[in-house]
Amino acid sequence: MDFGFDSRTAQLHEELTDFLEDRIYPAEPVYADQVAAAGDPWSRPAVLDELKTEARKRGLWNLFLPDPAYGAGLTNLQYAPLAELTGRSPQLAPEALNCAAPDTGNMELLAEFGSPAQRDRWLRPLLDGEIRSAFCMTEPEVASSDATNIATRIEADGDGWLVSGRKWWSSGAMDPRCELLIVMGKTDPAADRHRQQSMVLVPRDTPGVTIRRGLTVFGYTDGPHGGHAEISFDRVRVPAENLIGGAGDGFAIAQARLGPGRVHHCMRLIGMAERALELLCQRVLGRTAFGRPLAEQGVVREWIAESRVRIEQARLLVLKTAWLMDTVGNRGAHTEIQAIKIATPAMAEWVIDKAIQAYGAAGLSQDTPLAALWSHARTLRLADGPDEVHRASLARRELRRWAD
Repeated sequence: MDFGFDSRTAQLHEELTDFLEDRIYPAEPVYADQVAAAGDPWSRPAVLDELKTEARKRGLWNLFLPDPAYGAGLTNLQYAPLAELTGRSPQLAPEALNCAAPDTGNMELLAEFGSPAQRDRWLRPLLDGEIRSAFCMTEPEVASSDATNIATRIEADGDGWLVSGRKWWSSGAMDPRCELLIVMGKTDPAADRHRQQSMVLVPRDTPGVTIRRGLTVFGYTDGPHGGHAEISFDRVRVPAENLIGGAGDGFAIAQARLGPGRVHHCMRLIGMAERALELLCQRVLGRTAFGRPLAEQGVVREWIAESRVRIEQARLLVLKTAWLMDTVGNRGAHTEIQAIKIATPAMAEWVIDKAIQAYGAAGLSQDTPLAALWSHARTLRLADGPDEVHRASLARRELRRWAD
């Protein structure tokens, strides 16, 4: 395994670093001011479109897609350090590069499983950043960590499908530019438990679709990622050609979609932790308490050293996972994908927490990015499957090696 940058990665890394310093970091307070002035927490500030225009002009666009027909043609190992950089400003950088969830996963899904007509209608405008999309899987009435519990019905109706059910934490749906909902539901409750589900494309403006409310994350709207919505589907009719793949393919498609997304989340989490550690160091070097700089306090130095160790450990595991995905595929990297999903959010949460502690009450406020970073890291211990589900699956896989 060689994790050194090749020439293309090194060039993009330098260009993206410059973009962060020149445009992204200065735009963070502008974004906050524009959201406050709009009075709508899920509004779309103008600075986002300005950043997207500039990123595309610089060639920093759709870096996450490995297929050169759709994206930059980077491998997972090439994309990993770039995604890490975007994690330093998770509110702005991923969206500016058209590399923000849930659109990334939805684009990957359409590229791999969508029909030519579906790709023409929906994938192209997503790739161009003209629209946004949502992923509707989680439901309030069932334990959605077990996707076979999904209760929303997708029933055949003549030459189309009727969708009925209730979803929440539908990421992306609060964005005013969201035009597409990818909905998972049951087409055949009597089938094998992993063949009961299907996915359909539902235009957001279809009659019967009701956006009931936006959901906050520790008080944050998560606006740049399109927010999270509770949505009801009341006999929503879509044409037969809106089915993705075949009937009963939904569970397998969901698993294929979530794998790369988990890795992208973990890559960005490392960038979040790196920025938190930088802020921690800057704070303790410039702050005096009880007659000496905080940086001279033993407990603070312990935080700094432990943060560096944890970040490096997580980065190596994430890079190994990206390398395995490139060389043996997502299935061959399944153990490592689960391992980083367990380890990396916990690492980032710990590092960011120590930075907050070093800042005192300021770390809880809007005057630093730390509170938003912490809420994002804590959320990712649930998103794409809670820690406990991944631990249980990882343990079963490990035990199977010795079962005989």
